[in-house]
Amino acid sequence: MYNYTTLPSYFFANFAPKYDKIRSMNEKKLAATALFAVLNNALELEQIENLLEKPKSSELGDIAFPAFSLAKSLHKAPQMIAADIAENIDTTGFEKIVATGPYLNFFLDKTAVANTVINEVLAKENYYADQNIGNARKVTIDMSSPNIAKPFSIGHLRSTVIGDSLANIYQKIGYQPVRINHLGDWGKQFGMLIVAYKLWGDEAAVQAHPIDELLKLYVRINAEAEEKPELDDEARAWFLKLENGDEEALHLWKWFRDESLLEFKRIYDKLGVDFDSYNGEAFYNDKMDEALDLLEEKHLLKSSEGATIVNLEKYDLNPALIKKSDGATLYITRDLAAALYRKRTYDFAKSLYVVGGEQTGHFKQLKAVLTEMGYDWAADIEHVPFGLVTRDGKKLSTRKGNIIRLEPTIDEAVERALAQINSKNPELKDKEIVAHQVGTGAIKFYDLKTDRTNGYDFNLEEMVSFEGETGPYVQYAYARIRSILRKADYKLAAVTLTDIPAEAWEIVKLLQDFGNVIDRAADKYEPSIIAKYAITLAQAFNKYYAHVRILEENASLQERLALANATSIVLKEALRLLGVEAPEEM
Repeated sequence: MYNYTTLPSYFFANFAPKYDKIRSMNEKKLAATALFAVLNNALELEQIENLLEKPKSSELGDIAFPAFSLAKSLHKAPQMIAADIAENIDTTGFEKIVATGPYLNFFLDKTAVANTVINEVLAKENYYADQNIGNARKVTIDMSSPNIAKPFSIGHLRSTVIGDSLANIYQKIGYQPVRINHLGDWGKQFGMLIVAYKLWGDEAAVQAHPIDELLKLYVRINAEAEEKPELDDEARAWFLKLENGDEEALHLWKWFRDESLLEFKRIYDKLGVDFDSYNGEAFYNDKMDEALDLLEEKHLLKSSEGATIVNLEKYDLNPALIKKSDGATLYITRDLAAALYRKRTYDFAKSLYVVGGEQTGHFKQLKAVLTEMGYDWAADIEHVPFGLVTRDGKKLSTRKGNIIRLEPTIDEAVERALAQINSKNPELKDKEIVAHQVGTGAIKFYDLKTDRTNGYDFNLEEMVSFEGETGPYVQYAYARIRSILRKADYKLAAVTLTDIPAEAWEIVKLLQDFGNVIDRAADKYEPSIIAKYAITLAQAFNKYYAHVRILEENASLQERLALANATSIVLKEALRLLGVEAPEEM
């Protein structure tokens, strides 16, 4: 349908050489670079960029530089400094640069910037804003990590979708992500579950509805253990048997694990998330000795009240408990083994742990112990914490049976999306597929638009709404653009833009900033930056659509269609980075 062969060569021949300074440079960096060239090292480039402001009114320009910061070092009034800079600065990429009192105001060259940005997006399509910062180095991402024999709840969603989005973002900037599902398939909870099964379990019932029955057993044993502390002792004893290879304990553990994985994988398929590794805690059971031996060799292990610890006073941290007094290992013992294994296996440039904020202390201890062991790569480990999902303001708890199960939630979201499609566009082809894209996308987008360290209260109706700052709103904006392009029988081609109304200019500036948005999201481990950008871009296009007759037959029709197509390309790519699909029709 489209002619992909001529556009890239046309773009690089006609636009890239002329506007090389503009290409892939956001507006602030363009202004900062021009200022840096005339300030004779009075300020560093980064300092200049941080000082730049957005004027109160677009009539004052696109960017403003306050000259106050230079008054002391240059021994001049800010007004004079601004005037001097205006006389000497290179105006390439700007319509004009003028001094207004103590401010230097930059008016970007709309035609130059728009032609460069739009044609580069059209040339590169989904590769627009790709970077090679990572040089193909690996980034391991410990994500999702549900507990075996427990239902996959909405509480597991955050780690799953944040980790998946970070993997996409880091791949976009040139790293190789390694998605690791560090399953919670070991620990005292399996001792609890084994005790519960032996007391009250029914094999036929578990085989018929494994997760439901195992959840009932888990909730019951925890409730009864509050009244009968001896159940806790039995659970610890069974877990120690499991660690020591007891045949009955291993058989039950493997059965619980296999049944759980079947359910988990079905849910991951619905979410469109996959993994490079399912090595969970149990995988490291025979690898902990290496970590313990290394700690011993480096004389880091100390005894405290019968337990084995690593003293972390110098880091202002509590001691890291490596082994309990009964010889049982803990999370940190396995996490040390996992860190050593991952560094050896993947030689990671970064190792991210997408785990709830309540585990911040644990990861500080992990990094500190690895640092004490002499591993400088401990600095490359990053805990990526996130806030909790609540319901009606209350914390969810598997132990108390107060959870929102994810699979039926996904199914309901898809049903709600399908109902809206049937209401608004009942003749839509493949509407069940589109409903799945919208329903799952709504849940993921709602989670990801929330600042990672904040939590949110679960509200499915708000998530699946086609109005407001939601995934369906952004998806619908994309589908609307694709509909416009189909009606116009649009053919991909380079354009020379001459007509750039204010609404179009806002879109151009957003498209220009896409690479910078991705960089910020990667630096801060914050997918919400991209989600909020997608909302803003969709809103900007809808404003443009409301004010401009895009399909009107006149001389600038192809310019408007090119702008629309470039917007759709970047919207789709922003959604992809969030793990959300973009339906062509809705």
